[in-house]
Amino acid sequence: MSERTHKSLEQAKQEGKYIRTVRSFVKREGRLTKGQAVALESHWHEMGLTHEQGLVDFTQVFGNDNPVVLEIGFGMGKSLVEMAKQAPELNFVGIEVHRPGVGACIAFAKEQGVENLRVYEHDAIEILADCIADDCLQTVQLFFPDPWHKKKHHKRRIVQPSFIEAIRKKLKPGGVFHMATDWENYAECMVEDMQQAPGFVNLSETNDYVPRPDNRPLTKFEQRGQRLGHGVWDIQYQKQ
Repeated sequence: MSERTHKSLEQAKQEGKYIRTVRSFVKREGRLTKGQAVALESHWHEMGLTHEQGLVDFTQVFGNDNPVVLEIGFGMGKSLVEMAKQAPELNFVGIEVHRPGVGACIAFAKEQGVENLRVYEHDAIEILADCIADDCLQTVQLFFPDPWHKKKHHKRRIVQPSFIEAIRKKLKPGGVFHMATDWENYAECMVEDMQQAPGFVNLSETNDYVPRPDNRPLTKFEQRGQRLGHGVWDIQYQKQ
């Protein structure tokens, strides 16, 4: 791993930096299935990355210098594994706080023979601060984050100006921040926040939303929503 060139999150907190009192997620420790537990025990050494490792050199991690795609909050990991399988010319890194989802993702990746994927079981804000070098990511994906739909809970939404700036720093020039949500108000707020953020340009021809890209798999949840007439909004901004 590369030598860390910045303070740890703990040191930064002591100096009044990176302080975050409101989290965008609630840690729900569901019970691991036998398959998830076996996957974690058997394959974590191959696929797992930890916050304690500090700043990561992805060239060393993957053994190549392919572009890196980072997904924040991959759930059970099925779509992330599918994307990695369909794009062997890219390296994928997933971050998820819920252990069963991490176990399920690793299990499915091994089942599908996917080698170009690594995962964190940790808070994405801390991983961005302490483990991801600036200007190193080709794409950051944030699909269907918790909408915290009640107005009094909007402060818990992960897409905030400070988060957007953290993403901008980690993207390479020309890199893309891709968000998707099925909650229209959140989509509107995402666009509003991104429009006000420096250093980004909207890839939408109408300056709001883009059609779902072919490389983002259509989930069962979306298919059900489509049948019920629910909308999904994809948003893509490119770092200038």
